Amino acid sequence: MTDDDALFRFRVRVFAVAEELGNVRAACRMFGIHPSTFYRWRRQLLRIGMESLRPRERRMPKMPNATSPFIEQRVVAFSLGHPGFGPNRIAAELARPVWGGIRLSPNGVWLILRRHGLNTRARRLGLIAGHSVPREPIEDRV
Repeated sequence: MTDDDALFRFRVRVFAVAEELGNVRAACRMFGIHPSTFYRWRRQLLRIGMESLRPRERRMPKMPNATSPFIEQRVVAFSLGHPGFGPNRIAAELARPVWGGIRLSPNGVWLILRRHGLNTRARRLGLIAGHSVPREPIEDRV
């Protein structure tokens, strides 16, 4: 049985128990759903039929302005080649014709570095040095 089938059976059971008890709120309390959710499902059930209780297919949204994987690889490679540079400097250097003229904002560079776990200088240097990133020193409390 798939997750979709289990969810469909759960929703059908909610309706069966609500019909049996004659009390929607008690059935919703039993199953841990809000009554407004029950009535939304009921409205769909009356309009479309039992098939409306099946979960809909969800897919990842397409982001038309997302940075391409090629540019992400270039940013990560450049940042590992120059681990001391921050996002501002990386964005400025990549915009130069020598490095391909890649136009990215410093915030875009930082987001790419964060996605790859390289958003701090210590993490980039730690990866280059081949050891884990040192922990932040604990301040002595007076």
